[in-house]
Amino acid sequence: MVSVNIEAKKTVDEMIKRADELNIAIEKLSNGATILDCGVNVDGSFKAGELYTKVCLGGLADVGISIPGDLSEKFALPSVKIKTDSPSISTLGSQKAGWSVAVGDFFALGSGPARAIAKKPAETYEEIDYEDTEADLAILTLEADVLPNEEVAQYVADECNVKVEDVYLLVAPTSSLVGSIQISGRVVENGTYKMMEAIGFDVRKVKHAAGIAPIAPIDPDGLKAMGKTNDAVLFGGRTYYYVESADDDDIADVASQLPSSAADGYGKPFFDVFKEAEFDFYKIDKGMFAPAEVVINDMTTGKIYKEGYVNVDLLKKSFGL
Repeated sequence: MVSVNIEAKKTVDEMIKRADELNIAIEKLSNGATILDCGVNVDGSFKAGELYTKVCLGGLADVGISIPGDLSEKFALPSVKIKTDSPSISTLGSQKAGWSVAVGDFFALGSGPARAIAKKPAETYEEIDYEDTEADLAILTLEADVLPNEEVAQYVADECNVKVEDVYLLVAPTSSLVGSIQISGRVVENGTYKMMEAIGFDVRKVKHAAGIAPIAPIDPDGLKAMGKTNDAVLFGGRTYYYVESADDDDIADVASQLPSSAADGYGKPFFDVFKEAEFDFYKIDKGMFAPAEVVINDMTTGKIYKEGYVNVDLLKKSFGL
């Protein structure tokens, strides 16, 4: 079976080779682990955001940026485009922010290929029937405002049962260009996540997927940046899923539940919803974390279903336009 760590390493190697061009910094820790700073002490770049997102997806997706991406005749933003022929593995098996890395004073949400070795969380890998048993290296992307130290790298190595010198940690804050790009790059994953977690649909039946979402404007305030980046997908993300259904699948019902507008808490910018929830993610309807517009092609029946819509007004409100 394909190894998301081995596949992603090809992109990591490219980022290391092109570090100066990409406006990123490479640091070797004293224990041999490699840090790729993509926005903490550096500016990053559009291309760095593209490559970072591809690493998040375990190297199993094409990632591009369209400039501009039209949401309406009067509103356009640069947008991230995702295409994958391994949707469940690339999004849930790798890209999902499923590993809370807490070591000493350091905390970050971890995404990327190393999760498939450590199986964080285990239930996800049971659902998609996947784990990375081939790799002898671990690559993790961290959404954090500070760089990890040797203790963090050793923790990841221990959890993945690899040598610490074979650990690669990519870091980008939410309030950075790369951070904004990689969060919009979760547009397809938000849909597969909701299929599995909120609807209970077997995501292994999704054979191909594509999506596009605007890149949120950068905000130096981390909480406001988190709100804007989530809204880019919730109100501006468009996704396309190609499903091989079984006789007992109600794909029309799946499609109707899938867009963000189907959630109870829909209708306000995410920052406002988060504030009302006292900044507690667990008080928020998980059904909100979904793309704005969904198209599902049932390849078994030939039928196609479209639900949801791009909400330009809410995007403008969120972005301060």
